[in-house]
Formats: sequence, structure tokens, C-alpha cells
Amino acid sequence: MKTLIAWGVLALSAAFAAAPLVTSPFTGFTADQLPVPQIDPPVQPAGWAFSIWGLIYLWLIVSAVFGAWKRGEAEDWHRARLPLLVALGVGVPWLAIANASAIWATITIFVMAAGAIGAFLLAAERDVWLARVPYGIFAGWLSAASFVSLGSTAAGYGLVMGQTGWAILCVILATLLALLVQSRRPRAASYGLTVVWALMAIVVANGLNMPGLVALASLMAILGALALARRVTS
Repeated sequence: MKTLIAWGVLALSAAFAAAPLVTSPFTGFTADQLPVPQIDPPVQPAGWAFSIWGLIYLWLIVSAVFGAWKRGEAEDWHRARLPLLVALGVGVPWLAIANASAIWATITIFVMAAGAIGAFLLAAERDVWLARVPYGIFAGWLSAASFVSLGSTAAGYGLVMGQTGWAILCVILATLLALLVQSRRPRAASYGLTVVWALMAIVVANGLNMPGLVALASLMAILGALALARRVTS
């Protein structure tokens, strides 16, 4: 059964990586998806940051191939596969969902993030570069991206406050989540550094405007937490 699940992870990883090839590209919610169109919302990172998906797709496939081939029956690998299956299973149709509904895209990306974070926290201690690191990058990006989606959608529906307010709030919430998750695996830096990548892209997109300054402060907080964790646990 464990080996079958391992092959299921490989199949879903391949399908997840192939999804952009058969689905219309998603570059943000379009004007007709939200009552208040979000044109370059301040919560959204600069476009170059999304290039990390190429790394995520490739590394997840490499991890899944190794896991099915060499660790099919390994209990320490198996425990991370179930939450990973959730993340990948939702991830395969996510682009299509995002192109159809901002609300459902936001709900499902939080489900993806929860699964990816679970896989990261349960990743095997051995085979660091083939399990913990790729899961950490996957979870780190989704931790940030889920709040980007929330900020864009909430502002797009005119809930409580505007773009800037939602951008600031969501950057803070993403940072708190990142610090909480990182505290559970303090020496597994791939997660925190990926969140830093997303925050850096928000800084670049906003410059010295308030969302950019908040993102910069958040970036420094996560880097500081990583540095402190390495010093304390070394």
C-alpha cells in the first residue's frame, strides 16, 4: 500500500507540473472576476518571483521518482505523502479554478498550503535534499501565495478596507504563519528562505510604499529568526 501511494505521489507530481501546459495561464484575477478590479494589487509580488514554479515542479518530480524507486515502503517518507497528496491533488486543477473563480481559488490555495506545510513538517530527516528541501520550497511559496490570493480577493470584493490595507494585513499574516511553521523545523531553511523570496518580490513591486516597507520588515524578521535558530541549535 505504501508503495502504491508513493507512485500516486509521482503521478500527481507529474500531472501538477503538466497542468500549465494544458490550462490557460494565470497571471492574476481578471477585471470580470471581481466587483472591484484589482490592477497590479500591492499584495502581489513582482512577476519574476513566479519563476520559482519551475524549480518547484522539477524538484517535486525528482523527489517523487526517488521516493517511489528507493523509499516506497519507508515509514519516514510515507508519513509526509498523505498531506502531500492533498496539496498535489488540489494543485492539478488549481489554474483552471483560479481562472474561473477568485473565491474558490483562494479557498483551494489555502487547502494546498495546508497540505504542503503538513508534508514539510512531516518530511523525513534523511534524504534532506530530496524530501525536506523541495517540500519546504513548495510550502514556503504557497504560504505566501495563499495570502496574496486572500488580499487580492478581499480587496476585490471591497471588504472592510482597500488594496493597501489588505496588502499590509496579508503580509503580516503570511509572516506570522511563516514564523510559526519555521519554529517547528527551525533548521530547515528552505521554507523560510522561500517566503523571503516572495516578500522580497513584494518589496520590489512596491518600492518605498507602505506595503513594501512592511514586507521588508517581515523579510528581516524571518531572516533574523533563521539566523537565531542556526545559532541556538548549532
